Amino acid sequence: MFRAAKAVFGLAFLLATIWASLALFYRLPVSLPVREVAAGVLALVGVVAVISITWKPRLVVILPFVLCFAGITVWWNSIKPPVTADWAGDVARQVTGTVDGNMLTLTNVRNFAWKTEGGFVEKWETRTYDLNKLRSLDLFMSYWAGPEMAHMILSFGFDDDQYLAWSIEVRRTAGGKFSPIGDLFKSNPLVIIAAAESDVIRVRSDIRGEDVQLFRMRVPPANAARLLLQYVSDANTLAEHPRFYNSLTTNCTTTAAKMMRAVGATFPFDWRLIVNGYLPEFAYDRKALDMKLPFEELKAAAHIAARAKGADASGDFSKAIREGVPSPLD
Repeated sequence: MFRAAKAVFGLAFLLATIWASLALFYRLPVSLPVREVAAGVLALVGVVAVISITWKPRLVVILPFVLCFAGITVWWNSIKPPVTADWAGDVARQVTGTVDGNMLTLTNVRNFAWKTEGGFVEKWETRTYDLNKLRSLDLFMSYWAGPEMAHMILSFGFDDDQYLAWSIEVRRTAGGKFSPIGDLFKSNPLVIIAAAESDVIRVRSDIRGEDVQLFRMRVPPANAARLLLQYVSDANTLAEHPRFYNSLTTNCTTTAAKMMRAVGATFPFDWRLIVNGYLPEFAYDRKALDMKLPFEELKAAAHIAARAKGADASGDFSKAIREGVPSPLD
């Protein structure tokens, strides 16, 4: 029993050592060499404490690590996301919205024209949507790291082939990059982007060369409207109270899942919400996709990158990328 207790405490100290060392490495506001030294010293102290716990506990060895960890925890909780910074151009603005009856007005809807040689023509718009004309909800999966990981985008379809896409992203500073590990440690805030599909989808299919897949969803318009308004509510809140992006707990998939639950969607936790490349299979199992076809057929028809490149940034972009993609509304 005593050995088991020592093993549990040893594991806890080891995990605390790993977390605290990485927190110092990624967030200590000093130069890289100093961060490396601080993280290394903390890791050494932690490993010595773990050895002491599992072999022959000595307070004189364990106490320094406990005090260091307590101090790091206090410091960590004091770190707040920045309100203003030199943001990268594509995440420079946070969408906000107001609702008047059935009319939704959004400010800072992104409608960039992306250049194949790099860069973009910046364009932020104020747009108005009639919620009575909302007809569909579509799921885009943009695979950037093999079949396991993808970026999820939800797009709301209105009459007259008008679509509004929502993307939950990392708010990078100019020159900054997305880091799955770094963004576990309060490296960047969260931003909610509302955009034209010819912007937010095309940049992934044409410019970044990602494998973009489209799945038409089986969601009643009333439910889609509630989810859209939840996006707007969360965007407004985020504009007032910034939050950090987190690669595991506050990312494009988990944040959207929380929104869906907030509007009454019921589904259990599933590992595919974390390894989100398999999210379409999860949606199919929940009967949220076209159930007239086997999933393998939906998956085969979902690849739209070639059509997106052919459509370029034309006014028929949204219509072109949906050609041949099965829809439960058909």
